[in-house]
Amino acid sequence: MTDEREAASGVPAWAKIGLVLGILGGGIVFLLLNSDAGDAFVYSKTLTQVMSDPDAHRDRMFRVEGNLRQGSIRFREEPCEWRFVLESDDQTMPVTFPQCVVPDTFRDGFGITVTVRGRLQADDTFLADEVVPRCPSKYEMNERLQAGETMPHEAPTEGEPAPAPSTPSAIPDLGLPEPT
Repeated sequence: MTDEREAASGVPAWAKIGLVLGILGGGIVFLLLNSDAGDAFVYSKTLTQVMSDPDAHRDRMFRVEGNLRQGSIRFREEPCEWRFVLESDDQTMPVTFPQCVVPDTFRDGFGITVTVRGRLQADDTFLADEVVPRCPSKYEMNERLQAGETMPHEAPTEGEPAPAPSTPSAIPDLGLPEPT
């Protein structure tokens, strides 16, 4: 009976199933490549790996994590961009982020770790299209509080004036190349 149906339609059942699975698979691949889920395919490298062999990483999209260098955050209004330096061990990497808005937790003076996504340019500057500061856990914050550190979003105690907001200064010469 099955052979009679296949003979009548002219297409074997296994070919029909294969066609349906192929269309579904192609649709899934299309959705992954054309959505934010494609970010899962971006390489993640350590700052030491990237800066020890920068030529191997040029013009590739990847993520890098490093510690934000104290005092390195600079903001420019025209053109709107942020510049800062990430460091890890004895390696440093200048980063340019050509957007006006960064996350609230992206601040100097708190020893934060930052993950950036983008591409390494020919001048060894990392051109980021995403900046993600890693907030310390509540346990790390408690340890730091007990060690006497001030917290990033700590409310002032009674009778104490509120701290002035930390606004990055105009970009001084940090030895970073000018944007093109």
